[in-house]
Amino acid sequence: MKYTDSIKNVLLVDDDTNITFLTKMALAELTDWHIEEASSGTQALNMAESTTPDLILLDAMMPMMDGRETFAKLRAIEALSATRIIFVTAKVQSAEVAQYLELGADGVITKPFDPIALVDEIDRAVAQSQSRRTT
Repeated sequence: MKYTDSIKNVLLVDDDTNITFLTKMALAELTDWHIEEASSGTQALNMAESTTPDLILLDAMMPMMDGRETFAKLRAIEALSATRIIFVTAKVQSAEVAQYLELGADGVITKPFDPIALVDEIDRAVAQSQSRRTT
């Protein structure tokens, strides 16, 4: 069983339309997930409350409200407190990755990513997160 088997609804949050398009195409091709898109933290907050996604792929660097602030506000919404959130970022130095995980993120995926391997990367992140939660 893959950890991603329980995922049905995904919210992509990224201000870069090229990344959003690539991510959506990869996930649509490889999964049967319903995928929504948000181009800002504010839009993500509005959409997440109404769509209650199983997984949020969150860009770390966005104008106005960055990924960390968006993450904190998403976690403050009771209905989303257990939602899987994975940061997607080009800033992946070990200290930064550790900070994202300390915030409570379920994982970090590096940009640029291999679209064909994206679902496996998500599965690996969720598996590692599950392991951290149970230890």
